[in-house]
Amino acid sequence: MAEGKYKNYEELPLFLNAKMIGAVLGISPASSYELFHQEGFPTLKIGNRLVVPKEKFIQWVEQNTQGGTR
Repeated sequence: MAEGKYKNYEELPLFLNAKMIGAVLGISPASSYELFHQEGFPTLKIGNRLVVPKEKFIQWVEQNTQGGTR
């Protein structure tokens, strides 16, 4: 995880927005927004907001890193 506010997955809130995803992955918020619109990324739309459930994000990371199952 990138240096910053979150030191492990347990510290993450139940739902993550683009800014939080960027902080965790060490990417810009703009890159996070692009990720939110990629097929297969576990985005949940609530009204006009896009969020990612914490557990789905962890699964996505595990599936999309080397050694993960696809």
